[in-house]
Amino acid sequence: MFGLFKKFKDGFSKTVAAISNTTRGLFGGRKIDASSLEELEEALYTADFGVETTEEILKEIKRAFRKDPELKGQAAAEIGAAVLERALAGSEGKLEAGPADKPLVVALIGVNGSGKTTTSAKLGYMLKNDGQQVMLAACDTFRAAAVEQLKSWATRLDLPIVASHTGADAAAVAYDAWAAAKSRGCQTLLVDTAGRLHTKSNLMEELAKIRRVLQKHDPEAPQHAWLVVDGSLGTNSIEQAKVFHEKFGLTGLIVTKLDGTSRGGAIVGIWREMKLPIYFLGLGEQPDDLQPFNARNYARAVFGLEA
Repeated sequence: MFGLFKKFKDGFSKTVAAISNTTRGLFGGRKIDASSLEELEEALYTADFGVETTEEILKEIKRAFRKDPELKGQAAAEIGAAVLERALAGSEGKLEAGPADKPLVVALIGVNGSGKTTTSAKLGYMLKNDGQQVMLAACDTFRAAAVEQLKSWATRLDLPIVASHTGADAAAVAYDAWAAAKSRGCQTLLVDTAGRLHTKSNLMEELAKIRRVLQKHDPEAPQHAWLVVDGSLGTNSIEQAKVFHEKFGLTGLIVTKLDGTSRGGAIVGIWREMKLPIYFLGLGEQPDDLQPFNARNYARAVFGLEA
């Protein structure tokens, strides 16, 4: 548990620093006053927590401050973390075991640059370490070098993969990958789809084609469709998610690149707006830096608190 929480805390260090720097280290032990509350408000907006969440945090802290004028910053941090954890109630996605006689299919979707292909490999590595047989499907045949990128990761992490070449029919790759996963007794098939702007109708149609082809094998496939969101985009990613959800029917989210941004508060806004479960967070570049989302760990980490 300690190691997992350390991943969260290290991953959100830029968000913690942004809050701490703006408030001149308020959560290090300073006493709360009117000036520090203004600083905290600015810091929360800067970290992309949004109006609703920021107002809720400040309201709770001000209420406590009225009861105790000697309230210290550390206590305020505890209050803020409690508000975040409450706001994120129900947000944790849990990947349940799939059917016993066929692979569970997870389609990973998102725009180029979100970290989708790398995330596919990291997710496969995590599931493999959990004892699962996993197959990767390199269906991002649209972007140059995407297939090679996933093949390189598969070799590095010793994961089986079905791939073709750039420009190949992505749906055909998905079809072959399902058959290969089934024949090898794999529990999970991870389908890395082509990165796309959510406004490109032809590429959105390709997503629909992948679904249709997979359903020739299994009418319920893909059982999951997860949007991989670049966390550094903050709440700007919500519009992306809305369109993908409308066109393809998302079942969850993976938020990446959170270690490189001070806008870690955006997770709350994404959840509140979309109500799609968050399954994993990308907290670094190493294979084990993809971590299951835990609302309590997140809430405490972004306020610089211990587990």
